[in-house]
Order: sequence, then structure tokens, then C-alpha cells
Amino acid sequence: MRVTVAEALGRLSGAGGKRFAVVLEHGTLSVEIYAPRGTDPQTPHSRDELYVVVSGSGRFVNGDRRHPFGAGDVLFVPAGVPHRFEEFTDDLAVWVIFFGPEGGEEA
Repeated sequence: MRVTVAEALGRLSGAGGKRFAVVLEHGTLSVEIYAPRGTDPQTPHSRDELYVVVSGSGRFVNGDRRHPFGAGDVLFVPAGVPHRFEEFTDDLAVWVIFFGPEGGEEA
């Protein structure tokens, strides 16, 4: 299976302001493209997740920590941890990779 960034972002076009789209699934693996605009309304997820920043920069809130991020960075969030992107540029786009069991690997 192969999906390009352009193909993934194309799934968001004309989707009525949709911020994410699932682009690939296999077993417990789910890969999405996420491109928030303005604010990031995320709530904690039930599985571990990995973000790979395609474009953009800003600050990432991961539990009680805040980190600067930019294109090429990889960000890990354990299941159940509050997280969101803040102060991000208009071109923010990230691959989101959900994997493993409900409750995360630590469960």
C-alpha cells in the first residue's frame, strides 16, 4: 500500500472543513492525515499514537509538557493523554499513526 502526502491532503479538499481523513488501515494500524486550521480541538485517544509532521511548526502540548515542533519531527502520545497543537502555522499537516490495543501498549 502507498499513499502520498498530496493524495492524503486531497481527501480533505471539498470535505466541508474536514480536518482529518483515514488513508490506510491494516490490523490495529490506522494512518490518517490531520491538518487543523485555527485551533486543534482534540481530546485524548484510546490508543497510542504517533505524529509525523509533514509541514508547519508550532508548539505541541503532550500531557503537562509543551514542545516546539517543525517539519520532520516525530511526536509520540500514549493512549489517554491530553494533547493538542498550539500556536501552529496555517500549513500544518501531520501523519497520524494509531496502533496497538485499546488503552495503549501499557494497558
